Amino acid sequence: MKQGFLGPEDIVTHAGDDYSKHLGAIIPPIYQTSLFTSKEISGGYYYSRASNPTVELAEVKIAALEGAERGLCFSSGMAAISAGILHYVKSGSHVVMHRNAYVPTQHFVGRYLARFGVTVTFVAAGDCASFEAAFRPETSLVYLESPSTFLFQIQDIEDIARAARLRGIATMVDNTWATPLHQNPLALGADLVAHSASKYLGGHSDLVAGALAGKADTLETIARNERDLIGSCMDPHQAWLLTRGLRTLPLRMEKHAENTRKVVAFLQQHSQVTRILWPGLEDHPDRALIDRQMKGSSGLFSFVPKFGRVGVEKFLKTLSCFEVGPSWGGFESLAISPGLFMAEAERTEMAIPDNLIRVSIGLENLETILSDLDSALQGSRA
Repeated sequence: MKQGFLGPEDIVTHAGDDYSKHLGAIIPPIYQTSLFTSKEISGGYYYSRASNPTVELAEVKIAALEGAERGLCFSSGMAAISAGILHYVKSGSHVVMHRNAYVPTQHFVGRYLARFGVTVTFVAAGDCASFEAAFRPETSLVYLESPSTFLFQIQDIEDIARAARLRGIATMVDNTWATPLHQNPLALGADLVAHSASKYLGGHSDLVAGALAGKADTLETIARNERDLIGSCMDPHQAWLLTRGLRTLPLRMEKHAENTRKVVAFLQQHSQVTRILWPGLEDHPDRALIDRQMKGSSGLFSFVPKFGRVGVEKFLKTLSCFEVGPSWGGFESLAISPGLFMAEAERTEMAIPDNLIRVSIGLENLETILSDLDSALQGSRA
């Protein structure tokens, strides 16, 4: 880290920025170009599918936030995740994955890669022993998402990564929910970190993007193969938007967390709520593990209401401040229920109640958020 950079606020403000390169402009220009020409035979930039100065600035900031040697940006979160997984597997490889990881990630490994002889074992629990029990001689990758999708289960990243490394198995972690501000999987022993930068890193719901962070040699190999050959690079305008979003990440996350703490406290006392699933709960069953590997919580959580599926549909239609949509991590509050769009068999396998509601708490006035939730809950009661 550059001397004088004491925290993430300094990183997002200054890391990678060189104002002298751009006539002193405090906001660097977008290098909206497909190619770079030069009389030199080698060195420098040559084609934006491989490298671009605007994209590299976002990569430098993400790497610094994660404490990584290098970052790499992609056209979407799934592009980054798929590239990372592909780097570690070949025909005959075996992957061990947490059961409640992002559903498209499960499908990529369990369905798409099955065409090429890759197998997967899904593990429901988050403890090291459960993952070790699933290891095979051909296991090449452990894939974690902590906290997990919809249920926000915690996996012991440090213990699992240590056990995997002893067997020559790589560990990859989706860190989208926590962001680098609240969790750094590389410091816990993971080999590669993935982000859907469409969420908190971008923060404005105006881009689709992904990122990886890890060791320089690993990322260089992925850049030359899985990213360059497949063509899943981030375009310069995406990167410019991502850098703009990163500059306010610490401030936004602080407000997301502040609003969420108060919303959760409100829902804990609400007559129409039976259960809250959020790693920030003081009485969370994995409190000791959370305190060991995380530094805070974000604004995405789930709760189970007293009413059933019909009431959930009414709840979503009644909301006013909250919009209904599948993404999260932007400035706006969102709600969704996986029971309304997931296949029953898949939802049952993931142990997701059919009336579960997931909310992303945005940056609106707190009283507006609370009033909207209360009105929709009261109006949907059985």
